[in-house]
Amino acid sequence: MIKQEDFFKKITSHAKEYGFIFQSSEIYEGLSAVYDYGQNGVELKNNIRSYWWKAMVQFHDNIVGIDAAIFMHPTTWKASGHVDAFSDPLIDNKDSKKRYRADVLVEDYLAKIEDKINKEVEKARKRFGESFDEQQFLTTNPRVLEYVNQTDDIKKRLYGAMESSDMVAFKQLIEDLAIVCPISGTRNWTEVRHFNLMFSTQMGSTADGASEVYLRPETAQGIFVNYLNVQKTGRMKIPFGIAQTGKAFRNEIVARQFIFRMREFEQMEMQFFVRPGEELNWFEHWKKERMKWHLSMGIPATKYRFHDHEKLAHYANAAADIEFEFPFGFKELEGIHSRTDFDLGAHQKYSGKKLQYFDPELNESYVPYVVETSIGLDRMFLAMLSNSYKEEKLEDGTERVVLMLPPVLAPVKAAILPLVAKDGLPEKARQIMDSLKFDFNCQYEEKDSIGKRYRRQDAIGTPFCLTVDHQTIEDNTVTIRDRDTMKQERIDVNLLHEIIAKKIRPDYQL
Repeated sequence: MIKQEDFFKKITSHAKEYGFIFQSSEIYEGLSAVYDYGQNGVELKNNIRSYWWKAMVQFHDNIVGIDAAIFMHPTTWKASGHVDAFSDPLIDNKDSKKRYRADVLVEDYLAKIEDKINKEVEKARKRFGESFDEQQFLTTNPRVLEYVNQTDDIKKRLYGAMESSDMVAFKQLIEDLAIVCPISGTRNWTEVRHFNLMFSTQMGSTADGASEVYLRPETAQGIFVNYLNVQKTGRMKIPFGIAQTGKAFRNEIVARQFIFRMREFEQMEMQFFVRPGEELNWFEHWKKERMKWHLSMGIPATKYRFHDHEKLAHYANAAADIEFEFPFGFKELEGIHSRTDFDLGAHQKYSGKKLQYFDPELNESYVPYVVETSIGLDRMFLAMLSNSYKEEKLEDGTERVVLMLPPVLAPVKAAILPLVAKDGLPEKARQIMDSLKFDFNCQYEEKDSIGKRYRRQDAIGTPFCLTVDHQTIEDNTVTIRDRDTMKQERIDVNLLHEIIAKKIRPDYQL
């Protein structure tokens, strides 16, 4: 059994070795928390994005897509609350000179208490066996109850400090919990202070005439300011949705865990506009639909869980996260939020333009309520990578590393491999490649033994390897090898397109 920390290192190493992810500007010592997607990474990323887009836009007749600009009028971010409230509590350790988010330090402390509760549960489960009643144990065991009460008290103080933006209360909580710096091991902390996460820049030809603009910290606002344009030109009737994928930028205090938290990242968001009063029903609807999408990719349900927010953002009346079990624990992968009419109402107020919808069935106008689904494309990439990475020991004693990616997402769908680079086999392989490449991303490879080539294709997750040999010249058949089972069979070349197409068909259904 690989330790989780070692497993995570294997994934990051594999991602670089096989052309998935590189450190940005690596030849200049890199840029912290910024990454580039390599030749296989960009294909996997594009396929995840496409799979999401089809599920959200192509498969729904009441959801359309847009692509809003990254730069927006500065008042956009005033209206959305980002200028005044989009900040994290920053704290420094004077000895290690390291920066931390104060709320994350407390959350990490809470996670340790939760681990203690889980350990108590596991010990009791082993002691009592099949007769063990977990719920009764959690509500009656004195030690567990002490941990729960401690957790509740900390959460109350944490959420209170976050709600009131009380930096002094944050510092006092950290001191009371005796939280130490993970690097220095000391409690020599600075005061807690606000740190705005938006990147700002100047737009204009001269310093005097330039105006301050921001790199967008989220893609949602581009949807909200275009809501009326889309509704009118698309003749959309409520309920309807607007989807978008694109880059967002946040100057994270602590960016860590590979591509899980970056300063430049990509979001896939859909804002669903509904009648006021119906938003909570749609909130539950989209929770189910989004979980169904995740499970359609073959990842076990045990890898996912819902986390309902105890503390709601100022714009929400309901919020839940879909969490995924990454190598470093369960973390947020996607958020589903009932945003009420906060965003459209704020933009209506600041712009002076009416952003209302006339409902012909009710014969009245209103500002629609919104249910949001927002998933990080980079986080989804990491989830797929970590779930699909396998190390297998084969019957002959050898080992292989394989990415068991869903075929619909695999960077390369089929590898065409001439057995030897002579006797007309490369030419025949190229013919097969040409017949498939317009519909599928294929790869031609003739270097090294066929076994080594199989291993390389396993490592990047290619579902099929097609070996062209001397028999191919005679009867127009190839050996097709399945990535997961490693079984091989002879197939007529004319059937290849149908077989590959069937294998990579999306499993998501409405």
